[in-house]
Amino acid sequence: MLDSLSLRHKVPLRIGLLVLVVAITVTGSLLLRAFEVFEEDLRLSSANMGRILSRSLTPALLHDDVWRAYEIINTPFDLESTQGALQAETVIVLDPELRVYVSTDPTQYPVLSDLAASSGELAELARDLGNEASLEQRVVINEPFHRRYVVTPIASDGVLLGTLVMGYSEAIYTERFSVFAGRAAMTTLLIIVVLLPIAIYWGRRFANPLVDLAQCMSRVGSEAPEALECELDEVRGNDEMAQLNRQFRLMLAELRDKADLEHQMLAAERLAAIGRFTAGIAHEINNPLGGMLNATNTLRRHGQLDPLTLKTVELLERGLKQIRDTVGALLVEAKAEGTHPLTPDDIDDIQTLVSAEAGKNSIEIAWRNGLLGEIDLPSTLVRQVLLNLLLNAIQASDEHGRVTCAVDHDATGLRISVRNRGEQMSDETIAHLFEPFATGRDAGRGLGLWVTYQIVTGLDGSIEVSSGVEDTLFTVVLPVPLEEAA
Repeated sequence: MLDSLSLRHKVPLRIGLLVLVVAITVTGSLLLRAFEVFEEDLRLSSANMGRILSRSLTPALLHDDVWRAYEIINTPFDLESTQGALQAETVIVLDPELRVYVSTDPTQYPVLSDLAASSGELAELARDLGNEASLEQRVVINEPFHRRYVVTPIASDGVLLGTLVMGYSEAIYTERFSVFAGRAAMTTLLIIVVLLPIAIYWGRRFANPLVDLAQCMSRVGSEAPEALECELDEVRGNDEMAQLNRQFRLMLAELRDKADLEHQMLAAERLAAIGRFTAGIAHEINNPLGGMLNATNTLRRHGQLDPLTLKTVELLERGLKQIRDTVGALLVEAKAEGTHPLTPDDIDDIQTLVSAEAGKNSIEIAWRNGLLGEIDLPSTLVRQVLLNLLLNAIQASDEHGRVTCAVDHDATGLRISVRNRGEQMSDETIAHLFEPFATGRDAGRGLGLWVTYQIVTGLDGSIEVSSGVEDTLFTVVLPVPLEEAA
């Protein structure tokens, strides 16, 4: 189930689990070490106390002073503050025959009572001590009663005078251990409360770029590159995540460039195919068309025609000439010969040519002629491009609209910009805009923009179209070095 979770949840969960495991492990290690320290403290403290008391009891046992011995073993209990100290609960002094000589609780452990004959803990202790006394200090652990006894011999000149038995309950160090464990648990809980939100925050911050990148990558291939918009946060640094983010952005940019290039190639191939097809048709039409025009011309000049027949012949001649003009548009050639270089006056002439058409619909033309001298471009073709674009913009504008025309020459070449306000064109319309007969609004036959495209591409230039809610812009760039301007 965890494997199916998103990294946005999986990474914080795993980091949080790691924090919990580390905190619990560290706390457990500290508690184990604390238990060992408490055990060691009890062992050392009881051993030292046993040796001190055994030395203090030696004179009392030598003089058989029971009362003095009783005072000595009760001295540690008479201290004002013994809370938290590793204090023995019971202290008993045995004679060499393991009988009670004196104890801190005479009622429970009477003097001269036999340790082995008693019941409960002392009987168990007697079995653990055995029948023989020892001159070495030792520790006896009484498991059934959860007690430990520190047994210290009392001797003088190698002669055993008695045995000091100090009884310690497990509660002595378990109480201290429980206090330490409670504090450790509170500290661990505080660490978890502080670190878990930080772990979740950093986990999400680490995972979010990966999740966004994965979601965006899943869309590659199923969506067109130009329509693929991914909101990826910029990752700083030069680590693997930053490199992956930058490489993916670069891949998206390259995919978009590749898609644009493919669209341009498809459009160019489609237009070239249409051009070859229409050129073939035009050549096939021109031969019989020329013969029919010659026949109508001969008939009109030399035939004896009545007025009705003459009118009919004239109508046929005008129709055939219209067909000839249409076919001539299909055979446009960009490399025109016998034309002079482009001058500023050629551009101004176009303004005069289109002013009448603009006046019919009360269209205002904002004009800027930025040419300062002669440019090595065929004037006839450039004039045809500008004229077609302006007529198309005028026809596409609403009544009392505005058309803006700007002609400039800069480092990129000759730049022609024609902008008009009118109905926005869809992407589908723009995709087929430069195909012949795509629209009947330009040049009266739907060939103006196609002819414009043929001229521009023949001059190694480019033409771009952008259509928005407010206006439509045609931009033509014809390459010619700036230094070639006269």
